[in-house]
Formats: sequence, C-alpha cells, structure tokens
Amino acid sequence: MRFFLDEMPGETRGIVVWDDKIHSLYIERDSDRPEHRLGSRVVGRIARIEPGIRAAFVDLGCGEPFGFMPLPKNQHLTEGSRLLVEVTAEPRESKGPVLKALGDSDGDVGLVIAGPSVRQIIQHMAGKELPVTGHEAIEMSLQAEDDVLQTHVVNPEVGLDLSVQRTRALIAADIDYAPLPGKDSRKGREQVNRYGLNEVARQLRLRHWAGTVVIDLAGVGFSGDAVLGTAKSAFAGFDQVSFGPVSRFGLVQLSLPWRYRPLDERLAAGEAKPLSALRALRRALLADTATPFYDLVCGPADSDFLTPLVGQLGPRARLRPDGAPGQYIIREG
Repeated sequence: MRFFLDEMPGETRGIVVWDDKIHSLYIERDSDRPEHRLGSRVVGRIARIEPGIRAAFVDLGCGEPFGFMPLPKNQHLTEGSRLLVEVTAEPRESKGPVLKALGDSDGDVGLVIAGPSVRQIIQHMAGKELPVTGHEAIEMSLQAEDDVLQTHVVNPEVGLDLSVQRTRALIAADIDYAPLPGKDSRKGREQVNRYGLNEVARQLRLRHWAGTVVIDLAGVGFSGDAVLGTAKSAFAGFDQVSFGPVSRFGLVQLSLPWRYRPLDERLAAGEAKPLSALRALRRALLADTATPFYDLVCGPADSDFLTPLVGQLGPRARLRPDGAPGQYIIREG
C-alpha cells in the first residue's frame, strides 16, 4: 500500500493506493462540524422521541440536522434527557448523523472527543511509513476524485463492462461481459464476475457508499455457492456485511452499514468548486517555484471565502476577485 496526504487551507484529503488502484479517499473540510465526525463522542440532549420508529432525535449542540439514535432496549429516555453518544454514521443527504448511546451524562451539551481526523486516519494506516505529500499527493488526490465521479468501468483485458449507480433506495451494480476472441465464454463469464465483484467492492469503499446493494452478474446458470464465496471474499474488508442468497436470475444481494458521508455529496457541495480552484493554485505554486506570483482569478462572490485561504498559501499566491461569477482562472502574476 501507498499513502498520500494532500493538505491545504480549507481541506485535507487522504488517499490509499493498493495494487496500483485507488483504494480509499477521505475528505475533511474546515467547515465540517466535529460533532458529526465518525467516532466523535458528544453529550447530547434528546430533542424529540418518535415511539413509532423507536428512535430519538438528539441535539448535539451544533444546530440541525439533529442526530438520529435508535432507542436502546430496556432504557427509559425522556425529552430533555442528556446522554453521552457516539457517531456511528456521518450525515448524508438531509439526514443527520446516526448515534449510539453510551450512557447517561450530566455534562454540558457539546463535543467531548472528536473522531479521528483524515491526517490521523492516514497516519494510523501507514504506521511507520511516512505518507507522500506535496505535488505528488495533489496529483493522486485529483486522480482519486476522477475515480469517484466515474460510474462506468471498462477493462478490455477481462471483458468487463461495469456500471455502478446509487439511488435513494439502493445501490445497483451491473456486471456485463464482452466476449474475448478465442476464449471460452463460460470461463470468461466466471472470470469477469470474479473481477467485477472485487471492482464493485473497491468502488463502494472508494465512494463511501453503503446500504442495500444489488449486483447483477454476467450470465446465468452458475453455482450460487461459488459466487457467494467469491462475493464474501471481495467484501472481506468491510465490517458488518450481510449477504442474501444468490437469486436464480444471477443477482447478489448484500447490505453494508453507512459510516462516512458519501463522497459524491461532498464533491457536489457548494464550497467544492472554490476549493478545487484553490487546489489548482497550490498545484501551480508547487510545480513552478521560479515564477514570482500566481493569481487565482474568481468572481467577487467568492472573495470572502477564498481570501483567507489564499493568504495561507504564502506571498506568491494572490487573489484577484474581478473575474466572472462561478469561473476560476489560474495565471502567472
């Protein structure tokens, strides 16, 4: 494995590469609420109890959306009660974080211990190995972003044509086989299904996607036990995976618990574009150390957000807020 740490004002990215493929991408922004970070421990106040779904909405002291907590069995809670909770899943879409109750508390509502930062996650995984930083880390970060945004994967060497898409209800993956000249079609489908299942697992891990997953295999008439064994091997690195039987139509069904906020949501957030422009500015500064200045030209509306961040890149970085709204240009000063 190789580990990369792309740190800049406003955002930190951690990248894990395994067998020359992007294995994981973690993104953390200065605007993130630490109370919502996976693993954070917070004293919360029960704002509302919903008996019909045996759950409570918990005020974590940082505003809405409130945390969602399944009601512990054999524990009587009332609105206004305070308790220590842990974040087991970060917010996604319009939903707040998912919480687990750790016990009663009489402390003030708010953060007790923040969950691991991206830097801490990468350093823990890397052990004694130092993560790669600087220009090379930026390049790997951009490559990882491209991988996240791709929903179609093609590998001509094994005949794989894979599509992975997420809806509100589930994640659907379609493994298709493009027959290779001179290769037995049955063995080809077995190989492409094996490769495809591993690729689906990589895609879900990379994007931080979870929930109900339905995978449509290439072909029919194969051994369900053999396919299920391959699927379990592909998803062996995931926690708390539940598998259903392989259907006679060639569908593998499984369930994964949500943990991190999906990366497609992060990359579509309002601050994503100005931060991408800032990364491009930093990339230019690191790649060319001889040019006295580099300017980031943006629209006036982005000035308040970008001015302090550009200032942290050093005296060679300058902001020019006289560009067109929504457009970003990097140019030599």
